[in-house]
Amino acid sequence: MKRIFLFVATNIAVIAVMSIVLSLLGVNRFLTASGLNLPMLLVFSLVVGFTGSIFSLLISKPMAKWSTGARVIDTPSTSTELWLVNTVRGLAERAQIGMPEVAIFPGDPNAFATGAFKNSAMVAVSTGLLESMNKEEIEAVLGHEIAHIANGDMVTMTLIQGVVNTFVVFLSRVVGYVVDRAISRDGEGGGIGYFVTVMVCQIVFGIGASMIVAWFSRHREFRADAGSATLLGNPQPMMHALERLGGVHAADLPQSMSALGINHTGGGFLGLFATHPPIDVRIAALRDLK
Repeated sequence: MKRIFLFVATNIAVIAVMSIVLSLLGVNRFLTASGLNLPMLLVFSLVVGFTGSIFSLLISKPMAKWSTGARVIDTPSTSTELWLVNTVRGLAERAQIGMPEVAIFPGDPNAFATGAFKNSAMVAVSTGLLESMNKEEIEAVLGHEIAHIANGDMVTMTLIQGVVNTFVVFLSRVVGYVVDRAISRDGEGGGIGYFVTVMVCQIVFGIGASMIVAWFSRHREFRADAGSATLLGNPQPMMHALERLGGVHAADLPQSMSALGINHTGGGFLGLFATHPPIDVRIAALRDLK
């Protein structure tokens, strides 16, 4: 529930800031004396919906380094770091993408890929993952992250987030206008009923939107697992890596990075917000590739 609260609170804060900025620019003048100006509202919703998502994508690499304490390997200083860089280089060449930055961050087993562009991305693994897996399993995890980059998953998720944000902003204001017109004495709209309804709707619609984004995120994990199997020529290493992850405590990444990790699942109702499918389901999907 803490993740859900933080997600909702973050989205409300972003929308509030963007609304203030757009108000100063005069882009939010969709409430008129003659009613709701839908084209202007759509423009407002698109700007609010996509600006935050695109900005987050563009700063994803430096934010990832800062939030996880990741250290980029500029010059390998150990045999493990040299093997790690060479393995990522080989996988990147097979996936036909540019060589990503390779980083190590402290913590329990986990890994992630991030970056706005395929040819200038970053792959990071935790110290716990390097210590708990053998080289074949680590290579499978790296293949999974390289597949995310090759599939353009970061850009895809940004676009999906932007679309659902746009619908949240647009629909919440339409509903707010309708409710306010129904309860307002003067019938002009834009009163307290409008603002309260918009706030409530943004929370409710925002939770629903996060479920949609999480569903797409779970779907892309299956593709990345299959991509790892293709890059390695065998699904077995990825299956072994997932089995290993299932038996250890995976590191909790910062909220903004959780969808980029190798494993972030939830059960029951919270499973609807999980960015990754259950490990046993992922293993079964890989088994079907044989």
